[in-house]
Amino acid sequence: MKNIVIFGAPGSGKGTQSALLVEKYRLKHISTGDVLRAEIKAGTELGRTAKEYIDNGQLIPDGLMIDILAGVYDGLCPCEGVIFDGFPRTIPQAEALKRMLEERGTSISGMLELDVPDEMLMERLINRGKTSGRADDNEETIGKRLNVYKSQTAPLIDWYEKEGLRHAVKGYGSLEEINAALCAVIDRL
Repeated sequence: MKNIVIFGAPGSGKGTQSALLVEKYRLKHISTGDVLRAEIKAGTELGRTAKEYIDNGQLIPDGLMIDILAGVYDGLCPCEGVIFDGFPRTIPQAEALKRMLEERGTSISGMLELDVPDEMLMERLINRGKTSGRADDNEETIGKRLNVYKSQTAPLIDWYEKEGLRHAVKGYGSLEEINAALCAVIDRL
C-alpha cells in the first residue's frame, strides 16, 4: 500500500498532479480542500466553521481535520493507497496522521514536495481565482495563505526530511515534466 503526501504551497499544483497520479497508480485521493468545500456547500456546522477559517486565510484546527480525515480514509480503504493532498499542514498534524495510519497497520510511503517560487504561486492563484470564482483566490487572502504556509506548514519539510520520506520535485515547467518527475519518485518507493 502506498500512502503519499503531496506537499507544496497553495497554487503549487498539488490537485492537478494528484489527479494524474491517482489515475496512473489507482490510488484514492483525499483533498482536504475538496472535503471542506463539500461541507461548506452542504451548509453543515463543520462547513460554516471551516468557512470562517478559510475566508480569513487561516488553517482549520488540527483535531477537527484529523477526525474528518480518519472518517474519509476509512471510507476509502482497503485500497492500493491514498494521496493526501493539502494535509498535513503542521507538524502536529503529521504526527497525528502517522499515528492514525499506524493504528490501521500502514504508514506514509513518501512526501512529494512540489517546489515553486513565490511569484509563480501568486500569479497562478490570481489566475485561478479569475477562472474558478473561488473567493479565497484574491491577492490579499493569497498573501495571508502564503504567509501561513511559510510559518506553519513549511516546517514539515524538515520533519519529513528527518523521517527519511521527503522527495523534492521542481513544481514548474510543463505538466508532463512535473508528472514524470513525480512518477519517477513513486516508482522508487
